[in-house]
Amino acid sequence: MTRIYSGFVLVFALTLTACGQIDDPETTTSAQSWNGEDWRVEIQLPDTTLPVRMYLASDGSEAWFTNGAEKVMVGDLSVDGDNYMLRFPAFNNAIELQRDGDRLSGTLTLAKRGYEQQMPVTAAPDPGYRFSPDPEPEIDVTGRWEVVFTDDEGKESASVGEFDQQGGNLTGTFLTATGDYRFLEGEVDGRTLMLSTFDGAHAFVFTATLNDSGALEGDFWSGTRWHEDWVANRNFEAALPDAFSLTYLKPGYETVEFTFPDLDGKPVSLDDPKFDEKVVLVTLSGTWCPNCADKADFMSGYYRENRERGMEVVNLLFEHTTEFDEAAQLGRALVEKHGIEYDVLIAGYSDKAVAAEALPMLNHVLAYPTTIFIDRSGAVRKIHTGFSGPGTGSYYLDFVREFNELMDELLAEPIPSNASR
Repeated sequence: MTRIYSGFVLVFALTLTACGQIDDPETTTSAQSWNGEDWRVEIQLPDTTLPVRMYLASDGSEAWFTNGAEKVMVGDLSVDGDNYMLRFPAFNNAIELQRDGDRLSGTLTLAKRGYEQQMPVTAAPDPGYRFSPDPEPEIDVTGRWEVVFTDDEGKESASVGEFDQQGGNLTGTFLTATGDYRFLEGEVDGRTLMLSTFDGAHAFVFTATLNDSGALEGDFWSGTRWHEDWVANRNFEAALPDAFSLTYLKPGYETVEFTFPDLDGKPVSLDDPKFDEKVVLVTLSGTWCPNCADKADFMSGYYRENRERGMEVVNLLFEHTTEFDEAAQLGRALVEKHGIEYDVLIAGYSDKAVAAEALPMLNHVLAYPTTIFIDRSGAVRKIHTGFSGPGTGSYYLDFVREFNELMDELLAEPIPSNASR
């Protein structure tokens, strides 16, 4: 799970079309009439049920899931009679379904680091709601909330919740210092809110009830193994640490050095001539990470539009596997999905401690994605932890503005005579 930085009040009703989201069916809603079948899918977690809407074309030609403004296309769909296999290649996850009349049933399999999670799945024709068929809200939770999550071992983490309630319908997200929980959708019924998301990688459910003191108290479930309690108090001034302050070079370092193989096994280093006198962005990510996928969408579009200004991007993948061929296959799926035209390298295993060992000049690797901004002389100028994805609305727009301003500054700088590479 990746997490991130906060900004201003979130507006979820916007249609998000910033760089990396334009014409991208993965995260864009459509107003067209659907010529197929809409389903209400239930994914059974150990202590709760995750509802999500799915469209499955009657001829089996396409399928997608929706979470508020997000439309998650199924990248690989195969049909054999009444059996359907829905794969998300870049995440290495899949749903296997069997049709029996007007019902579907099967299994969701999520590939995690060193193991798999499997959850029962059922589906029925979509009745037009997510959690509650006829919500009657007694509260309005629209706005910003100061949130504390507490895991089952008592460890606390701070977050900012942003919610938009329209009648009984609710959308929103949670942001932390290193990432966001992406697009969430649900309802408010009575004094209780219910939110969920399934995006091909995450399987999240949040519930909470407003107590007499005005605080939300509830539970967060993720997949088959993770649970946290959470408490939230309305606070329109709630904020999180600056994402540029969390990761930095250790004393004595000014540059980043590495050599990792690309998807064909060819070693690539920042000392290679193609990077000479260029502004270089180095992103630490993984194909299993939805926030990293959002970042790849953004970065791919920015690179296509600005590469001629004298810049390069290097994406370092830290994967759930130590097998190079398997990791490279996942990397190729990522490249195809997001139209990536820059270098993608296999840097190692997805454990953050392993990533820190691979880049010993960093104080730590706190989150995926992390982006290192390197100027034309080869010096590290900034390091940004996490990513404000499109599900965060105005926070995403703030990130885009800050990113563009920083890149314009770096790209406008002359090439120094004492360039280090």
